[in-house]
Order: sequence, then structure tokens, then C-alpha cells
Amino acid sequence: MRLPIILVSPARAENVGAAARAMKTMGFTELRIVASDAHLKPEARWVAHGAGDILDNVQHFATLADALHDVNFSVATTARSRAKFHYYATPQELAPLLEEKREWVGTAALVFGREDSGLTNEELELADVLTGVPMVADYPSLNLGQAVMVYCYQLSSLMQLPEVQKQQADAQQLSALRQRITALTTRLDVADDQKMADWLQQRLGLLTQRDTAMLHRLLHDIEINLPVNNPDEKAFDSDNTE
Repeated sequence: MRLPIILVSPARAENVGAAARAMKTMGFTELRIVASDAHLKPEARWVAHGAGDILDNVQHFATLADALHDVNFSVATTARSRAKFHYYATPQELAPLLEEKREWVGTAALVFGREDSGLTNEELELADVLTGVPMVADYPSLNLGQAVMVYCYQLSSLMQLPEVQKQQADAQQLSALRQRITALTTRLDVADDQKMADWLQQRLGLLTQRDTAMLHRLLHDIEINLPVNNPDEKAFDSDNTE
């Protein structure tokens, strides 16, 4: 499983260099940067100390959505103070979660936000799972480079595991499930229930492959037994979801 690190609008070149150094130390090789040229500044290379190849191969994107274009599963880091979001995985909990995902997900990504303001709510909504580092300090903040090191250290064992052959259909199971649930809630006229929508958004990413496949089957049974409002409407075809 590929596991790129994505930095969204980093302001300080030194932080990008520190992130690259942390990645290199823990076996991560792919860095993506959104809306920033901080990695091009000499300060980034001064701090990177031997991780210049990671900076040389940075992929740049205009938006986070663009950076996630080929990602099947994304994890976004954020402080726990965001009132809208309630479900978080700790760095320790991410390791077994991603180890299970590697059996059926081709590319996962770990997303870090801006040094001063983190990720916006709209950007957080693009993620499958949210994560935060539990801290004792009254001012819960880590330097960007420190945060990248915490997660890279915690997940470094994943980089040593042999590659698993995956079917493309398996890698798309989760995104297909999200689309299917969105279509069903719209059909049931409950799509405006924001509390339920937020809960679904934040919990679906925790499902295992078996759970995801079983939920696809359940949704199929619900769909084919719902009354058809439009004579031309057809139930969602789930033949490829198992």
C-alpha cells in the first residue's frame, strides 16, 4: 500500500524540511504539497539533512481534493477542539486500522494542515478518518515537523510489510459505499439530516473490508425493496461490490 504524506499550505520552509527528514528516517518516500512553494526554498533543504531526494520529488497540487485524486483512503490530522467532528483515531489506533486497509486499499494518505489554522472543515470532510494526538498540555499544538514524526514513527512498521495484490474493485469499495449511502439518503429524503450525515462521514472509514461488503449487501436489499417513485428508476447494481 502506498502511503503518501500530504502537507496543506505549509508556510515555513523549515517545517517542510523537518517533515521530509522525519519521513526519510521512518521509511516514507512520497510527499505531496498543496498550495505552497515552501519546499523550494533553501531553508527546507538545510533542515532536511539527507532527505533532499524527498524534496526533489515533491508533487504539487492546487487543492487538497486534487492531491487526493488517486487516494482510496485518507486520514486527516486535526486538533480535537473542532466542535463539528467527534470521532478520532489516535496515532496508535491508526496502525492496526491501516494494516487491515492495506489488504484491500491501494493508496492511503496522511494529511497535515496549516501551521496556524490546520485544515478547514471542508478539507476535513474529504477525509475518511480523522486523527489527533492526545496531549496533556493546556495549549495542544505540535510543530508540523514534530507531528509528521509522531505519525511516521507510529506507522513505520507498515512500510516494512510486503506488498499485497489487490483488485481495483476492492480499492473502490469504500468510495462506492459513500456514494451509495448518499444516493439512498437522498431517495429517502433524509439527506438534510446533518447530524446523521456527519456521523456517517466519520464512521464509515473505520469499517473493515468484510463490514463494507456486508453493508453493500444490506443497502442492496433495502434498495430493491423500496417503492419506485419513478417508473424509469432502477435499483443500484451491486453485483461488483462483494
